[in-house]
Amino acid sequence: MQLPRRRRPDFEQARSHEYPDHLREAAAALPAAPGVYVFHGEEGDLPLYIGKSVNLRARVLSHLRNPDEARMLRQTRRISHVRTAGEIGALLLEARLIKQQHPLLNQKLRRNRQLCSLRLREGVPEVVYSKDIDFATEPQLYGLYASRHAALEALRALADAQRLCYGVLGLEKLAPGRACFRAMLRQCAGACRGDESRQDHQARLLGSLEALRVACWPYAGAVGLVERDGAERQIHVVRNWCYLGSVADEAQARALDTVAAGFDADGYKILCRPILGGTAEIIPL
Repeated sequence: MQLPRRRRPDFEQARSHEYPDHLREAAAALPAAPGVYVFHGEEGDLPLYIGKSVNLRARVLSHLRNPDEARMLRQTRRISHVRTAGEIGALLLEARLIKQQHPLLNQKLRRNRQLCSLRLREGVPEVVYSKDIDFATEPQLYGLYASRHAALEALRALADAQRLCYGVLGLEKLAPGRACFRAMLRQCAGACRGDESRQDHQARLLGSLEALRVACWPYAGAVGLVERDGAERQIHVVRNWCYLGSVADEAQARALDTVAAGFDADGYKILCRPILGGTAEIIPL
């Protein structure tokens, strides 16, 4: 007896994924403009997914056509969106909404982080925490990390790349009068046994850390970052790298500055380049 031929896997995948009709109209109604979109499940549940794009309609349609996201789409009952005047506003709003609403499928930004950095104390790196010091104003911080473990792993990676000594950096204890184990393997330039002076070792450490330096907030207080998209205009209010919200005019922006602000790693990563690079339109508040 002849057995039926097995269907090709790619055919089965395409067959099992059907374009969700109940979302077609919602996607088509979205503007081809910047903003944030939300996939909602059942009423009262947490959002399924929050995303951002410079073209909301095109981005959401790309979700609907992706067979790998069929499960999420079957759970989606409606799609909402918030229009922004540009990409920066979309990035800031997305990060805020994910922290506030804890969507089920946004794993990266929804994590609660104990933010850490590296700081030199008497020339030796130590891990410091944002709960103890203000990262927006503290000078000579290097790198932003989600945990003490991540910070120390980054320091080890830097030491490996630059042949710095784990013992001199405080990453391991040195026996009196003995070199570290990595020096014997030629993975350390030998500051622990006098092959390299401590001054030269320190200079190489500082040069390597410079690329990781956390920039201090460059203004005395809050500022408004202006974005425009045709007739659309928004002022994103920021203080100490923390996003306070978006408004339409300067009076509203000054009123928004009463909100408490602390250092925010996501805000820093989004805003550092446009603010320090001079590409953004800035209004002092």
